[in-house]
Amino acid sequence: MQSVWTLLSWGPDGWSDNIFNGVLVTIALAIATLPVGLAIGFLIALAKQSKEPSLRLAGNVYTTIFRGLPELLTLFLVFFGAQIVLQKIVQFFNPTGTIEVNAFVSGMIALGVVFSSYASEVFLSAFRAIPHGQYEGGYAVGLNKSQTMRLVVLPQLIRIALPGLANLWLILLKDTALVSAVGLNDILRETGVAARVTKHAFLFFGYAALIYLVLAIISSFGINAIERAVGRREASR
Repeated sequence: MQSVWTLLSWGPDGWSDNIFNGVLVTIALAIATLPVGLAIGFLIALAKQSKEPSLRLAGNVYTTIFRGLPELLTLFLVFFGAQIVLQKIVQFFNPTGTIEVNAFVSGMIALGVVFSSYASEVFLSAFRAIPHGQYEGGYAVGLNKSQTMRLVVLPQLIRIALPGLANLWLILLKDTALVSAVGLNDILRETGVAARVTKHAFLFFGYAALIYLVLAIISSFGINAIERAVGRREASR
């Protein structure tokens, strides 16, 4: 029987090479999903506070759907649904053509829409926390709507929304484990393969738990640094 250190070693006798590749995939997926989720969440928040009823309705429907569905189900719908739609499009132009959906892109889209549905609520709360006088002050000094949003509202919005968005980032980091269900070689899939092959399930799943904890701790340090930087910038203003 191989020792624990051999199983967790690097090289042909251990599994750390594969697991490290899974760590890179997990980090890449989370980082790629973050800007997508933030951008969509910000737009949904703008829609939900719009004076146009149809935009408010669309924003509310969006958040209701993607906050109500389990994340894993959303991933399956995106992965298999996109494959069906794209297959139909390809066969329309080429009856014998086939296409395979990339698991990474599917995971990024699915996690992105879920993240954005929660992020929109964070942004919406931040918008409501900014006094209307801030908008009026921007208009009073000659700024138009876009300039007021960029120069006056957005800096305050980031400061107010940052704690909530930081929590959502940690949730996103954990939710990346779901993509192992569609074949992406992330941390959970690589440790799962190692557990099945070696019959040391507790060892490798415990190792995966430790890796996720380390990533969360590193993220917490980064979040604290960002919050301090934003605080110093606001103080200097």
